[in-house]
Amino acid sequence: MLFLEYPKCSTCKKAKNFLDSKSADYEDRHIVECNPTAEELQKWHEMSGLDIKKFFNTSGMLYKSMNLKDKLPEMSLEEKYSLLATNGMLVKRPILIRDNRVLTGFKEAEWAELLNEEN
Repeated sequence: MLFLEYPKCSTCKKAKNFLDSKSADYEDRHIVECNPTAEELQKWHEMSGLDIKKFFNTSGMLYKSMNLKDKLPEMSLEEKYSLLATNGMLVKRPILIRDNRVLTGFKEAEWAELLNEEN
């Protein structure tokens, strides 16, 4: 599994503690120091079946300062992937990827279900 996080994020800390409490085997990746590429984001988006907006950190200061709420509807999917790839602070976190499943944000029940599939 791949776990993307911003270590100072309280939700990411909760998610990491959850994974550790379940003795989950995962690769930890700092979402800002090693920002996802446009290609990775496209792959994860397609695997997830989620709306691309679920990959944006809509509550983040950068999202708000860039006025993306108004700009995103006018952008193509490729432009959205490219934009997300410019700065990890734009990307919703944490992200958990396992096989063909992708979870954005931390919802304990969803994460528990994903971990249970592993057993």
